[in-house]
Amino acid sequence: MEDHTGHLAGEKFLDPLRTANGEERAEVALSHPETLWFNTGTLCNIECPNCYILSSPKNDALVYLTVAEVQEFLDQLETRNWRVREIAFTGGEPFMNPDMNAMARASLAAGYEVLILTNAMRPMMRKSVRKGLEQLQRDFPGKLTLRVSLDHHTAAYHDQERGIGSFEASIDGMRWLRDRGIPMAVAGRTMWNEVEADAREGYAALFAREGFDIDAFAPGQTVLFPEMDETVDVPEITTDCWGILGKSPRDVMCSSSRMVVKRKGADRPAVVACTLLPYDSEFELGATLEDAERPVRLNHPHCAKFCVLGGASCSA
Repeated sequence: MEDHTGHLAGEKFLDPLRTANGEERAEVALSHPETLWFNTGTLCNIECPNCYILSSPKNDALVYLTVAEVQEFLDQLETRNWRVREIAFTGGEPFMNPDMNAMARASLAAGYEVLILTNAMRPMMRKSVRKGLEQLQRDFPGKLTLRVSLDHHTAAYHDQERGIGSFEASIDGMRWLRDRGIPMAVAGRTMWNEVEADAREGYAALFAREGFDIDAFAPGQTVLFPEMDETVDVPEITTDCWGILGKSPRDVMCSSSRMVVKRKGADRPAVVACTLLPYDSEFELGATLEDAERPVRLNHPHCAKFCVLGGASCSA
């Protein structure tokens, strides 16, 4: 059975302009840029079964960005007058990229705060990387934050995702950051049917034991991400949903951020709508920040479950 758009009933997230039942799909304008993300490459030192970006020691679908490429976009920020607060780096594991500290330095020198997402394991703990991080902290005290992926506050659950011993390896990395006064945050997950209040209490106890200066009850310091499963049936977001849900397009991540990626074989990087959809061609906005200033139609399950209904954001 077809509706008046020609879709088969129940087929969602196909038409960028209309939902499956013919209603106007919601869109989000880039209303207040706050964060420019860079995906440093999809290579990672570990492989997790629920990694939304499929990072692994072999996945180089997104190749390493260089400091020269990052600098080009930092220059564009000034030209386009985006006035972002933060430059953020994700992966893969960003410290697999040999230019990671140099990219952070360029961003800090340009006057931005810098956020690096990391598992705080061996790539970060290489001697040359640690030396570079110590120098960045000395040169730009308090302006660099490392957000450590700690899926759960216990080793048992964390290691289910990241491998036996990975929890302790990440904790060791966090201890090193603690002892050098480098600001930290944590990213956890909500996949164990644990009430959020209990999860935050668990993280609070862990942070207290370890002397980590992280607030477990501040969403920007301890970020708990909902799971992203594209096979789960979620509602499509229409223009009427803002009023029904009591939410604003300004609350959605693509109103305040964009991400730069470089695909394997590409001549130059591209700008995508958000950190969650690096592979979907529909959400590739162009080669420049000017191209990326156009609105984004919420035509993906992640838009609904993670951002609008889940209220999550990858930025602090």
